[in-house]
Amino acid sequence: ITNNLLTEVDFLSNRLRNIKKAFKNTNNKALKKRLHSENKNIFKRVKEISIIANILNNKTHEKINYCNLLVEITKRTLNENKFESNLFFH
Repeated sequence: ITNNLLTEVDFLSNRLRNIKKAFKNTNNKALKKRLHSENKNIFKRVKEISIIANILNNKTHEKINYCNLLVEITKRTLNENKFESNLFFH
């Protein structure tokens, strides 16, 4: 489960970065609306994965494991998106 979630978060993180680049480079209002919606949905999914990662991490007693990595990656992805979220309100 953890490996699948790690793969999904990696894909979603890359997609969020690509959405931001596309949003900056287009003037098409319909495309901007779609990108904003997709960004919101992906961000929601990363939050869901973050909750799952924390649950999995709390169930393990090891200090270093893939659950810790998943928690950290989701945290970084959410923080990166929060800092750049005002991009969609310009």
